[in-house]
Amino acid sequence: MAELAKNTANTTPIASEEKLIPPWKEAWLSFCKNRLALVGLGIVIFFIILAIIAPYIAPYSFRDQVIAERMQAPSSQHWFGTDDFGRDIFSRVLYGARISLWVGFFSVLGSVFFGTILGIIAGYYGRWVDAIISRIFDIMLAFPSILLAIAVVAILGPSLQNALIAIAVINIPNFGRLVRSKVLSVKQDEYIMAARAVGMKDTRILFRHILPNSISPVIVQATLAIATAIIEAAALGFLGMGALAPTPEWGKMLADSKNYITQAPWTLIFPGLAIMLTVLGFNLMGDGLRDALDPKMKQ
Repeated sequence: MAELAKNTANTTPIASEEKLIPPWKEAWLSFCKNRLALVGLGIVIFFIILAIIAPYIAPYSFRDQVIAERMQAPSSQHWFGTDDFGRDIFSRVLYGARISLWVGFFSVLGSVFFGTILGIIAGYYGRWVDAIISRIFDIMLAFPSILLAIAVVAILGPSLQNALIAIAVINIPNFGRLVRSKVLSVKQDEYIMAARAVGMKDTRILFRHILPNSISPVIVQATLAIATAIIEAAALGFLGMGALAPTPEWGKMLADSKNYITQAPWTLIFPGLAIMLTVLGFNLMGDGLRDALDPKMKQ
């Protein structure tokens, strides 16, 4: 009996440990159960692959102009047709995926970095520091995002890089307020108070304990923000304040084709579909991440 009890005591902790699932694996399994999220992930991966291999599969250069073949309808020679300069639209859409994804990823990366830093500082230190940073966020959010982006580009000058900076700037308050609200709740937890009691430095508390426990909503918001950034980049390009010719940016392609809606509708349809599908993919994936990472969404 003593030996049986000993064996039972030795096997019970092992069995309980086997049932433990790492948080990241649990989130991934929950994400995989969401079919729409997997569809979104597939769309995003598809466009990322297209952007990477664009130089190898594009039948023409996005700069090639053949005036004799201008405004040709989709055919076996030009799958998506040609534009008013005789450029192959399929090749330009492929290269446009590179530009739109580049702007989306790096503008959101800048927003996440600066917004997270400001949000952590405001939420952790509070008082007048929180008041100043929060008022700056409120002022920036008081303006429509596209108008604020236009103002930034007007100051810096129209270009793709300046459009990226403008999109990053206008999204900083969204991440800052999100992180601030999360830090306000996390810093009241017992382990944070214990870290303060033992004399741990603020920087270590912030980046070792508070930030890792506040990152989940930031990941979800960043995924959704990439979709918004792609739309904002297309809007700036459409208004002539983003990418400049002959850069094959999707919004710029729509602007160049707006006068040929009835004469050559394919010049607008394919860039518009590329924008719609990419944004749809990031939105579906973001919704799936929110359901997987937010404990309140789990049943």
